[in-house]
Amino acid sequence: MQVHWRRIQAARNTYAILAAACEQAGFTMDLVDRPIPDVTCYSLNSLSAPALKEEIRTAPCITIAGGPYATACYQEAATWADYVVVGEGEHTLPSLLAAIEEGDGRIPSGVATSDEYTPARSSVVLDAFPPFSQVKGYIEISRGCPHRCGYCQTPQIFGHCMRHRSIEAVVRAAERCRDVRCVTPNALAYGSDGIHPRLDKVEHLLRRLSGAVYIGTFPSEVRPEFITPEALDLICTYCSNTRLHFGAQSGSDRVLTALGRGHTVSAVEEAVDLCREAGITPVVDMIVGLPCDDDESERATGKLIRWVADRGIVHAHQFMPLPATRLANSAPRPLLPETVHMLGHLSLTGKLTGSWRIRH
Repeated sequence: MQVHWRRIQAARNTYAILAAACEQAGFTMDLVDRPIPDVTCYSLNSLSAPALKEEIRTAPCITIAGGPYATACYQEAATWADYVVVGEGEHTLPSLLAAIEEGDGRIPSGVATSDEYTPARSSVVLDAFPPFSQVKGYIEISRGCPHRCGYCQTPQIFGHCMRHRSIEAVVRAAERCRDVRCVTPNALAYGSDGIHPRLDKVEHLLRRLSGAVYIGTFPSEVRPEFITPEALDLICTYCSNTRLHFGAQSGSDRVLTALGRGHTVSAVEEAVDLCREAGITPVVDMIVGLPCDDDESERATGKLIRWVADRGIVHAHQFMPLPATRLANSAPRPLLPETVHMLGHLSLTGKLTGSWRIRH
C-alpha cells in the first residue's frame, strides 16, 4: 500500500514526527503536492483546512485528516475526509494504516469517520516514538500544558498534564542534529508540572547536549514567570541563544485574568529587564484585537508594546478564534486608529514583527 503525506508548510515538523512513527510500523510516507493513491494524509490547522477541504473531498484516493483543526472539528472533517485522526497521531495513524491495508473494516480508537468515533484510550508516551527519523525535524522535549489560556488549542489537543521526553532519548536525537532546537510549550518547564519550575532538570538536560543548543527560541518559547536570573544563567552557560521568546499577550492585568494566562503585566516587565541584564534580547508575543479588550486595555497593551520595543522585539499578531477553545465563537475586536498607527510605525522601524492587521 502506497502512503503519502500532503506537503503543507506549517505541518513540516508534524510530518517528521509521524513519518518516524509510521516507519516503525513498516509504512513509508512520501511527500506529495496533490492527493495520490493509495492513501494521502493531511495535517490541518485553521488556515490550511478551508483551503484544502475541497481537494480532500474530491481526492482520487483514501484520505486521512489530522492536526489541530481536524481534531477540534472531527465531525465536520469526517464529512470530507474518509478518516480523521483525533488528537495525537503516533499510535493512531499507524494503527489506522494497518487496518486499511488489512481491509477488515476495523476502525481503531482515536479515529473518526462519518459513521463512528471511539476516543483514544491513552496519551502518547514520548519515549515510545522518536522525534524524527529519515525526515529531519525539531526535537519535541515536552507535550501538554497545565494552563488554560482562552485562545489556545494546546491543552485541548495534548492535555493539561505535561509529559517529557527522557534526557537519554533527547540526547540520542540530538546526536543527529547540527543545531539542537527543541519543541515544547515552555522550554523552562522541562521535567516539571508546568507550574513549578525544575531548573535542576533543565540543567541536567542541557549538560548532556553538545554543539549549538537553542531553547526558548523558534519553534519554542517560555513563559514570563519562568524567566529568573537562575534560568537565564543556564541559558547563557549552555545555550547559543542570543534571544528568548516568551508570551505576554496583553498589557492589561484584567485581560490577562480573563484569558487565564496565569501571570501579570509586572511579570512580563521583570522578564524583559532580566533578559536585558543577561545580554539576551527579549522577543515578546502580543495579541491585538482580543474580544475581551476595551479602549482602556487596548491602550495599556499599546503602552506595553512601545515599552518592550524600546528594549527588545515585539511579535504581534491578531486574535484568531480557534475551534475547541474558550474563545472559539468570538470575533476579533477592531483596533483603535492610534493602535494601527503605532503598530505600523514599529513595524517599519524593525522593532515589531508578525501579522497584526485585522482581516474582515
